Amino acid sequence: MPATPAWPPASTPRLHIDQPLEALASIVIGGAQAHYLAGVMRMKVGDPVRLFDNISGEWLAEVVNLGKRELHLNISGKLSERELVPDLWLLTAPIKKGRIDWIIEKACELGVARIVPVLTQRTIVDKINPDRLSAHMIEAAEQCGRTALPELAEMVKLTAMLANWPADRTLIFADEAGGAPMAEAITPGPAAILIGPEGGFTDDERAAIRAHPAARGVSLGPRILRADTAVVAAITLWMAIAGDWR
Repeated sequence: MPATPAWPPASTPRLHIDQPLEALASIVIGGAQAHYLAGVMRMKVGDPVRLFDNISGEWLAEVVNLGKRELHLNISGKLSERELVPDLWLLTAPIKKGRIDWIIEKACELGVARIVPVLTQRTIVDKINPDRLSAHMIEAAEQCGRTALPELAEMVKLTAMLANWPADRTLIFADEAGGAPMAEAITPGPAAILIGPEGGFTDDERAAIRAHPAARGVSLGPRILRADTAVVAAITLWMAIAGDWR
């Protein structure tokens, strides 16, 4: 007797919906998402779609009507609850357009809970486009299966960040001048990883960070890493040691 095919299929499109979802609700999708489903994926009436809202988890819906500019979906059931995310923040100095987009995508895929752009003395990019970064983050979450989007905070100056740092959160400082191995710096509880700009931190900034009682200076190996490479390396190490990769 042939096996029953998995439902929904692995190829089912997955979208973030910016509204609360619930059982038996009807959803209208327009704009770019409607074009993606109808024009790119060639969805038909009866086809399944996965939806998540960053609040309640992931839901299974079905296309019930196709219009010229919108699709109507009915939610048929819940697939999973909202995920529990490790309490890790990423603090990173913005870098050139394209590379900061890549950082946002990878931080989301790797499981970071909060992303904080940090303005340092050598930061080349002193403004960010939150809407563009959020779009990259949502697209990454749709692809990697996340049901909880990272929080994208407003940009903050390094000095202000240090002055208002929560006492219960370890500040893991990736110092190009060297430090302890990551495994020695990680302790149980909330944590954050701080990555500097292309030119690195100034001597004064490095001294201020190291003087902070929550800071733990770490090394990311014997080679000098680009800022975006350092982000991925540091998050990966933390997730493997203290996050949900164990």
